[in-house]
Amino acid sequence: MKKLILIALYVPFSGIVAYWHTPSVSTNLAQVRSGNWPILLERTINKADTFYSLQFRDEQIIQDVVLDTMPFADLKQLKYFGEALTVLKTGHTGDIAKFKDYSIKRFNVRKDSASYILRYEWSLLNFRQPEADILINVIRGL
Repeated sequence: MKKLILIALYVPFSGIVAYWHTPSVSTNLAQVRSGNWPILLERTINKADTFYSLQFRDEQIIQDVVLDTMPFADLKQLKYFGEALTVLKTGHTGDIAKFKDYSIKRFNVRKDSASYILRYEWSLLNFRQPEADILINVIRGL
């Protein structure tokens, strides 16, 4: 009888412990650019929460490899990022999309292709229109 009472008390607590120790799972949604200056879009599922992040190498620091992560709290914020890239695609040189934590500025190096500067906190990322198109297509598919 004592064993049954102990088992009845132990089983609920073991379920709670297993819930809190569930590891988060990260999925690589798109490797936009590889090599020395990578850009990755990831989805992380942690218990009941899902958040997204853009990982990139800070282009202001050339001597060392410093990877920065720009988090998006939910899919809605990531969609806003994708909408900003879509609007800037049809924009002009000098157009800026400003958000609370980051900004994206469009500039043209050549007449046939647009480039972008993403500023997040102290980090800087340059990318071109084909890379922006990959991000736009992946974000639309979510």
